[in-house]
Amino acid sequence: MQVRQAAAGVQARQAAAAVQARQAAAAVQARQAAAGVQVQHPAAAVQVHPADGPPPVHQAAAAVQVQQPAAGVRRKRRRGPRGVNRWRDVRRKPGARGRRVPDHGRMSANPHDALPIRLNVDDSDSPSDVVDALFLGRFATGEQPYSHAANIDRVRSGATLLPPGARVLRAARDDDRSATLAEGDGWTVLISRWNRGADVTVTATSEELAARVLGEATDGAADEPEPQPENVTMGFWYVSPRRGPHRTTRQISAGTWDEVRANYTAPVADAMDRLMKTTPEDIAGRLLLLHGPPGTGKTSALRTLARSWRDWCQVDCVLDPERLFSDVGYLMDIAIGEEDGTGKGRWRLLLLEDCDELIRGEAKHTAGQALSRLLNLTDGLLGQGRNVLVGVTTNEDLERLHPAVVRPGRCLARIEVGPLTRREAVNWLGTEEGVGREGATLAELYALKRGTSPTSLPEPRDGADAGLYL
Repeated sequence: MQVRQAAAGVQARQAAAAVQARQAAAAVQARQAAAGVQVQHPAAAVQVHPADGPPPVHQAAAAVQVQQPAAGVRRKRRRGPRGVNRWRDVRRKPGARGRRVPDHGRMSANPHDALPIRLNVDDSDSPSDVVDALFLGRFATGEQPYSHAANIDRVRSGATLLPPGARVLRAARDDDRSATLAEGDGWTVLISRWNRGADVTVTATSEELAARVLGEATDGAADEPEPQPENVTMGFWYVSPRRGPHRTTRQISAGTWDEVRANYTAPVADAMDRLMKTTPEDIAGRLLLLHGPPGTGKTSALRTLARSWRDWCQVDCVLDPERLFSDVGYLMDIAIGEEDGTGKGRWRLLLLEDCDELIRGEAKHTAGQALSRLLNLTDGLLGQGRNVLVGVTTNEDLERLHPAVVRPGRCLARIEVGPLTRREAVNWLGTEEGVGREGATLAELYALKRGTSPTSLPEPRDGADAGLYL
């Protein structure tokens, strides 16, 4: 009996001690909630400050606050609209029966308060990458909420692109790129340069100030050489690891059709005569197909076509066509483009060179959806309302091309570019020496004209199989 009474006494004292501990903890939490004390995560609030000088750009990008709920606050989950899970803080506030009242705080007018900026930098980032990130600080915090940008394909030699009164904060130079960060009264500018081109971006406290500073930075900076009659502007599309889909332009030399007509055999020249004289009113199909053996002058014909059509059509060459039709975003950037007043009504010709895998008969199996997207661009929903033509060159024979590519009505022109006959080749070269009975391609004729023999491969032996080793 005495043992049981002693045990009961111990249990009673333990229960009383537990109650006192809970009451003490509740009192501490209540005092912290009343005082507005917040518990901060140990890994939060890592801030980087310069050793001297003002913190002009990067504090907002380098400091991230990750705070846990205040003491005395519990996280309560509730179901939002359309099944979205949302969280709210429920605080104990003075009221009848001590009910918990939801704290419906309003979002700050500054978006940065709702979405802090976090910058992670490791040894894979270059100084230019850091400069790019630091530039976003004042724009992200809302200190300079307006931005204007410009792209210059060819920068004049000696142009710094710095606005008057600019103070350089950071400058980084890589092998093929440089980045300069500068500031002025109420504005910040980032100048990214590569080869001959540059991107200039300005953030400022007002839209008018951003536009004015950008104009001062780029005024007279573009290198505009004197136009040459034999030159034509051609665009080149590619996906850049740094900037994604990107277009650059350059001047290329192209002869007139009368100057190069003798480079093609008679049936090809007759078909090209009609193609060179095409106008927007003559366009029926949207696909231009040039096929034939290598060295017959398909690319040269396209350069001349760009010169013949330059009054109404902009010619762009896609340097990575295999990626174009496998990347929907890349395709949309090129096909849709941007509507600006300068190019309204102007046609575009996209050139895809050596696309054998894309349009041969087994393309649906080897290239997946690439062929379907190509055809959709020419006469499907994607191409509707867009003045876009697609020019494709291939070394494949006509019999090996996919039937959907060569069906009637789809092609604006379908021209097989073959070698010149023996008579045509002799007339072109001025001598019979080196010209075979089957004639010669344009590349072979140029090699003979330079005094070098055309490079040829030995004929394969009967029964010899080519093998691939993995």
